[in-house]
Amino acid sequence: MILCCGEALIDMLPRRTVMREPAFAPYPGGAVFNTAVALGRLGVPTGFLSGISSDMFGRMLTAALADAGVDSGLAVIADRPTTLAFVQLENGQARYAFYDENTAGRMLTVGDLPDLPDNVDAAFFGGISLMVEPCGTAYEQLMARESAARVTMIDPNIRPSLIFDEDSYRARLERLTATADIVKLSDEDLNWLQGEGDVTALARGILAKGPSLVLITQGAAGARAFSAGEEVFVPAEPVEVIDTVGAGDTFNAGILAALHGEGRLSKAALAGIDAATMETALRLGIRAATVTVSRAGANPPWARELT
Repeated sequence: MILCCGEALIDMLPRRTVMREPAFAPYPGGAVFNTAVALGRLGVPTGFLSGISSDMFGRMLTAALADAGVDSGLAVIADRPTTLAFVQLENGQARYAFYDENTAGRMLTVGDLPDLPDNVDAAFFGGISLMVEPCGTAYEQLMARESAARVTMIDPNIRPSLIFDEDSYRARLERLTATADIVKLSDEDLNWLQGEGDVTALARGILAKGPSLVLITQGAAGARAFSAGEEVFVPAEPVEVIDTVGAGDTFNAGILAALHGEGRLSKAALAGIDAATMETALRLGIRAATVTVSRAGANPPWARELT
């Protein structure tokens, strides 16, 4: 099982009423939540670990997980509000305003962390949960605790407007990068971390910190994968973009689903990963993300839609 560890929230997406008045509609979301749902829809055994509210929005989240076949038994249910993210779309690109104080997700602590069952082969971390406390410390300690025995992947999905202590956050990402087997970054994230420069040189700088596999998405251009001895580029598929909500999260699920399907989701296999496997993973990640951007909101594809 792949365990996705991080935020679950409600995306408030812009809509119009029948009277053409501006409004917002609630949809289950959150970067790590979206990856879990996408994995479940792709038929991969998936679990989800987060703080989830007992309120009506929390029930929406657990119902969506169940609908995708995701096991939420490790989630911590709390009598606190659900995080809300109000979304603005500008030329199809999503911009967010988060309401996250004292929420069930944010207030997850180290003391809430469960022991993981033996059937967890890999753990995925990322999103805004790594930027805020106390949950940021909880997820970091969970990843440190489990990384020796299980494959770990991180996608920080950096939101500069939410970073209140940049030095501490950068230090955390340094520690997590050194621990992770797989690191995925958008080209914007890569530049925020490493500065401007050649993508290959910057990505290999990340690789030198410890991961076996580094993935860089470049929007409409495509995506790249880097290992110690290989570099693979796969172009994006042409598509009419409705919006990009959940695109990177779905890409992550495609990567993990491909590695799972190829029997390469182990530390030994990742350490010696070959170009063909990297290309297979990139192609599934891009194909799945292409479906997501072709429709509104974070609505990743089911496996049957990719056949």
